[in-house]
Amino acid sequence: MIEWFNQIQWEHLYDPELAWNSLPFLMEGLKITLIISLFSMFFALILGILLGIARMSKFWFLRLPAKIYISFMRGTPLLVFIFILYYGVPVLGVQFNSAVVAGIVGLSLNFAAYIAEVVRSAIMSVPRGQWEAAGSLQMGYVQTLRRIIIPQATRIALPPTFSIFMDVVKGTSLASVITVHELLYTSRLVAGRTFDSMTMYITAALIYWIVCIVIGYFQERLEKRYSRYLSKR
Repeated sequence: MIEWFNQIQWEHLYDPELAWNSLPFLMEGLKITLIISLFSMFFALILGILLGIARMSKFWFLRLPAKIYISFMRGTPLLVFIFILYYGVPVLGVQFNSAVVAGIVGLSLNFAAYIAEVVRSAIMSVPRGQWEAAGSLQMGYVQTLRRIIIPQATRIALPPTFSIFMDVVKGTSLASVITVHELLYTSRLVAGRTFDSMTMYITAALIYWIVCIVIGYFQERLEKRYSRYLSKR
């Protein structure tokens, strides 16, 4: 074991000079990654909130389609869904303008299902007495959601929602299989040119990590903001 460990050529494991010289090229890929992530999360939030509310509806024609959609998206791999969108849907006459658009649509539709479950669980976590109090004030369903329930549910939903955002950022790497020039794709290009895959993939991993650290920072700030009115124990 020790002999095997000593035989490892550690100087070939990571080349800081190559990583530094390749950084401007990787930043171009990171820019595409962030654009896809932000747009995907924006649309996923909108669709996820609507799905979450529909999932709790007392009307079966809203509840059942939402339940089936959420089950399908959570039960199928994201990569398969991206393939279906990019290679399969054009057979039906629907053509995407670019691979980036296909990636955004795929990520948005997929992660909306996870956000829907977060929204549903957050709303259900609000005490039933809040609904009853709103009813005693003659508030309607929509008004109760907007003024009473959603503000309280938002604080509960923040941590899992930001976790999903991190998954969206990392999930953009799957868009590389449909030739989206995001971070992983550019890393693969440099690795193929320099024959140093380890350096480039480690560098890409570190960049993803830094992005997720920044997201985690904003998560903590928002959690503190939404928790400032809670009584201190």
